[in-house]
This record gives sequence, structure tokens and C-alpha cells, in this order.
Amino acid sequence: MPPEGSAGQPRTELDARYSSALNPRPGAADVTATEWAEAERQMTAAEIFWLSTVRPDGRLHVTPVIAAWHEGVLYFSTGKEEQKARNLAQDSHCALTTGGNALGSGLDLVVEGRAEPVSDPAVLDEVVAAYEEKYGPHITSPEGSFHGIGDAMRKGAVVVFAVVPGTAYGFGRREGVFTHTRWTF
Repeated sequence: MPPEGSAGQPRTELDARYSSALNPRPGAADVTATEWAEAERQMTAAEIFWLSTVRPDGRLHVTPVIAAWHEGVLYFSTGKEEQKARNLAQDSHCALTTGGNALGSGLDLVVEGRAEPVSDPAVLDEVVAAYEEKYGPHITSPEGSFHGIGDAMRKGAVVVFAVVPGTAYGFGRREGVFTHTRWTF
């Protein structure tokens, strides 16, 4: 039961200005927008995301987080007193970024939206289940890096945020061919 307004099928468009469609290198003439299903597949598999928030004085704050893509919503959590939680209490706009660091291959994703706190116990149970399925022993094993996070989510010891994409971007690279896809919800 995701929060109201979960992402459905977005409008997908290739931005040729930033893609190889305008560059005459081999394979560029056939470049197409990345399908949203591929972006969802990568968000489901990605272990680390970079969360960008805005401090009250306008400076940016960027930090790595673990997150779970579940039913059209990207979920992450943080301690109530952490900088990102304080920033989001003042301005819920944020971006979550994931991808690779290779110049010649991969798909980098940026999801922009508003981070809304989640308190519904049924949704929290689904988020915990999504985290456990995705991160396995990192969460379920007593030796895991994030062991206990599920209980902390359920008890409200940490804040769980839901980000429904407003706009998302995909920057693809394969064999020297680049794509820039925009998904609008």
C-alpha cells in the first residue's frame, strides 16, 4: 500500500541535445530513450543512492543512503536528528541518484521529488519487507551492517521517507553511445 500518488507510467522522451543522436559516431543514429522498466529494474537492484537535500541556508547536503524501490515509490530512512532529516523538515524537495562510475557503460539515474514521512504501519511493514528482500543479511543477520533497521522503522526510532518521482533522468552509456532520457510523471 504505497502512499497516494505513487509513480505510474511516465511520459518518456529522449533529449537529443545531450545524447549521441546528434553525434555521427557509429550506433548513434539508432539511439533511443531508455525504457522506464529498465530504470525501475536498476533502482530495484541498486544498493547505494546519493540523497541531495537543501539546508535552511540554501547550501546543498549530499549523503549516501540505502533505499528500496517499491510499487512506484523510493523509500529511505534516517535518524530524526541527522542533517538530511532536518533539511527535509524545512524543504521536502530532494533528489536521489544512483548508477556507476564507468565512462563507457552503465545507466545513471536521478529521481527528483518530495520526501514525505511515512507513519502508516501497513506501509512501514511493506517497506521493511522490501528492505529485507533487497539487502538480505545486511539487515536480517545480527552481524549485518544495518541489523535492527526494520524494528527501528516500525517503532518510529528513525524517519522513513517516501519519494514519489516528479521527474527522473537516465544517463546511459554503451560502447561510446550516450543517451539522456527524461521521464515526467
